[in-house]
Amino acid sequence: MKPWTLIDKTITPDGDQMTLSERDGEYTIRVNGLELMATRRYSSEEQLAEIVCEKLKTKTPRILIGGLGFGFTLKAALRALPTTKLIVVAELLEAVISWNQEPSYGLAHEALEHPRVTVLHADVKEVIKRYPNGFDAILLDVDNGPTAFTVKDNDHLYSPQGLEAILKCLKRDGIAAFWSSTKDPVFLKRLAATGMEYSVHASHACGKKGPLHQIYLLHKSPQNWS
Repeated sequence: MKPWTLIDKTITPDGDQMTLSERDGEYTIRVNGLELMATRRYSSEEQLAEIVCEKLKTKTPRILIGGLGFGFTLKAALRALPTTKLIVVAELLEAVISWNQEPSYGLAHEALEHPRVTVLHADVKEVIKRYPNGFDAILLDVDNGPTAFTVKDNDHLYSPQGLEAILKCLKRDGIAAFWSSTKDPVFLKRLAATGMEYSVHASHACGKKGPLHQIYLLHKSPQNWS
């Protein structure tokens, strides 16, 4: 099998090595040699945007995406809601932004240049705190889900305090969505404890194949037990 070619590397805030590699037009990002994401598997990242956009009550929403990845969630949001007012993408690692902006890689440079897209080199937690009642939807694909993988501090996003901040950032009837590589019963209990409507959707990594990823939804509307 043809070996991977190392394209670039960077250091995460926790001091781990993150690499971008290519093989026959396919790209992968690894942290300390463990695969974090790959361009061959992206269906669930698209579903993260598609499920939420279908449920939004406004057709001109303001959307916050936490974690750029390879841009699949961003591109899906642009397709699903062509009248989106604004999509803000917050990405902690500058190198990930630069990799996606490079036209020769064919990743997400066109989406990042879209007039309705704003890219921030920032921690999405800080963006959430900065804009109370600021977004109709928040889509989070940070690390591999509620358990931090690349940056330990990402755990806070999925904590009770993090969920409280997310709900404050959402507009009325807003929706937050959380991508996870695996089922997380502890996180599910935290969603239930908010008192808001929540649900879980399973999505294959590659169309109808590959491992099942989880998409957790949290609605800014109280639970109705009637």
